[in-house]
Amino acid sequence: MSILTFTLRKRPDQRVDMSPLVHNKLAGMPVEEIRTLTLRLGKRRVEVDELFDVHGDPGDRFIIRNSSNKLDYIGREQESGAITVEGDAGAYLGMRMKGGKITVIGSAGIFAACEMQDGDLEIKGNAGDFLGGALPGNKQGMKGGTVLVKGNVGQRAGDHMRRGIILVEGSAGDYCGSRMTAGTIAVMGDTGRYLGYAMKRGTLLLWKQPNVPPTFNDCGSHTLTFLSLFFASMRNSDSKFSDPVAVFNRVRRYGGDMSSSGRGEILVKIG
Repeated sequence: MSILTFTLRKRPDQRVDMSPLVHNKLAGMPVEEIRTLTLRLGKRRVEVDELFDVHGDPGDRFIIRNSSNKLDYIGREQESGAITVEGDAGAYLGMRMKGGKITVIGSAGIFAACEMQDGDLEIKGNAGDFLGGALPGNKQGMKGGTVLVKGNVGQRAGDHMRRGIILVEGSAGDYCGSRMTAGTIAVMGDTGRYLGYAMKRGTLLLWKQPNVPPTFNDCGSHTLTFLSLFFASMRNSDSKFSDPVAVFNRVRRYGGDMSSSGRGEILVKIG
């Protein structure tokens, strides 16, 4: 039994809505029927077979090969199974994902993991703006699950985030953790301006000293034992967060954003 594989024939000129290709919709469907499913390409609809060579047997995972940043909504509302994207992914990767795993070998566009509920999402390259955020007009972003980005992330990572974990091995853009109400964002690299803007609750865990906004209070140095549990949960992950060198429990704590409810925190590694 071979893994179901979608190989992109050529880079599309317009954006493609990939949301029909998730395990909860493909389960039990023969390959011949999958080839005739319709995808939205710009303003028109095309069959899967017009864009992809489809081979293999439907199972609990599938692969998208030669992927392009024009492929949007990969893994939208996925409930189970695993998707591997060999190449870049477009916008709205893992939107409202409910379970399973998505692995992207390249980078992802804007709104990756937006309003995600559960599951695991790994991006080996960079991610665009609003990672784990809320869609425009909505007030609830990521609600659960774990996102790992091995590169950098754009602006407003975790905007309106309510629950879950975002791990960034690289740097984050401006407004990281903006309007958070809960959850954890860990960033090993630099962070931009307006860190934790209007943050209500939640934790920003940083390895480098940021430019802390004046609306955050310096609460002094602390040894936090819960960080040992946090890093222990990362021990088996394929990331820098599992490296013993990255582990610490001594931090400088800043409380805020005092312009909001002020119950969030920025924790910065000491030493």
